[in-house]
Amino acid sequence: MVRLTLLLTVAVLAANRVHAQDDFATARLDNWHHWRGPQANGTAPKADPPIVWDRKTNIQWKTPLPGRGSATPIVWGDQVFVVTAIKTDRVAAPADLPKVDPTLERKTTPPNTYYQFVVFSLDRHTGKLRWRRQAAEKVPHEGHHGSHSYAAGSPTTDGKRLYVSFGSFGIFCYDLDGKLQWRRDFGRLITRLGWGEAVTPVIHGDRLLLNWDQEKDAALICLDARTGKTLWRTPRDEVTSWNTPLVVEHKGRTQVVVNGTNRARGYDLATGRELWQCGPMTVNAIPSPVAADGVVYCMAGYGTSTAFAVPLDSVGDVSAANAFAWRYRKGTPYVPSPLLVNDRLIFTQANVALLTILDRKTGQPILDRERLPGQQSFYASPAAAAGRIYLVDRAGTALVLKQSDQLEVLATNELGDRVDASPVLVGRQLFLRGENFLYCIAAD
Repeated sequence: MVRLTLLLTVAVLAANRVHAQDDFATARLDNWHHWRGPQANGTAPKADPPIVWDRKTNIQWKTPLPGRGSATPIVWGDQVFVVTAIKTDRVAAPADLPKVDPTLERKTTPPNTYYQFVVFSLDRHTGKLRWRRQAAEKVPHEGHHGSHSYAAGSPTTDGKRLYVSFGSFGIFCYDLDGKLQWRRDFGRLITRLGWGEAVTPVIHGDRLLLNWDQEKDAALICLDARTGKTLWRTPRDEVTSWNTPLVVEHKGRTQVVVNGTNRARGYDLATGRELWQCGPMTVNAIPSPVAADGVVYCMAGYGTSTAFAVPLDSVGDVSAANAFAWRYRKGTPYVPSPLLVNDRLIFTQANVALLTILDRKTGQPILDRERLPGQQSFYASPAAAAGRIYLVDRAGTALVLKQSDQLEVLATNELGDRVDASPVLVGRQLFLRGENFLYCIAAD
């Protein structure tokens, strides 16, 4: 009898987890819980944001953001969550300065002042502060690239808890009212040339994934999302990569796909065991993978260009076996991640304003490095909603394109604020994180 009761209890708990996951899968389509949107590919199937705006037109609100950050905001319900790093005037005593590994080359200089690592919740409709939490106050052990920041990892949520990563300065879990649930410290990351870090957490069910790629002891880490306890940690033969893992389900198995300089790899979410690998990619493998219909698309574009289409059935070294679905070697992105919408992969070359559209099934170009008018350099990734594509360059100039196999510009919009974070499309609103403000753009 006891055994039967136990089995029934386990069955009920499992059923409840399935229902909760189904509820979240439905609710996330009305939100933007991940920096690449509800489907982790840049698309918002239920959004219909404005086409036209400028500094005065269709600005529902703008809220000044202290400090500096390049992390993309996320939206859940009536809250917008955003993170920043604020430099203080507090100078560290020489004995309190973090130690620097002298064996690694650096092109940046660590600061000697403390930084505050801060999480904001803003009201989605007014931009007013709902709550603010200082997650940590520490002295960074590295500098960062001039175009980077100490707050580059975007938060994520499962609709119950908010997960925030400041990388070396801690991983934090809050409830949606801002109450701290747990925190973890995995030590200091050592990044390539001291250019800084960007660890964006990924939530799937009750598991939280962290890409801990660095110059020494790179790893993929899986935590229990409820408690922060480490479930597994898989070492990676990689260096700093700055990309966000993709979680994808295929034929009853859930995989975690992570890009990398040496290889893109797929791992079993349950155990952390490597399933397949494909490469090489390029140095600084920043773009995050996307997937559809049992195929994952991995690309990188620093120095050279490469893109692979890898079947999720793959086992072992896909590239050695020449077992990828296709490979493409032109015009791939450096910092931005690709957009996957319908059967099209859409991306810009390196960080410049040259647009490519590939047929995702064949890898054949439909549009090959077409010049985007009025735009220059990109860090933000493209996004899509309501049959339109939104591309925002670093000067804050946004092109709205018709979703088409041709370059059809619907609008050119000037914001007048530098933008490195990616656009967020929710309902009839568009959120852009500028260097100085967070903007909510909505038609009257």
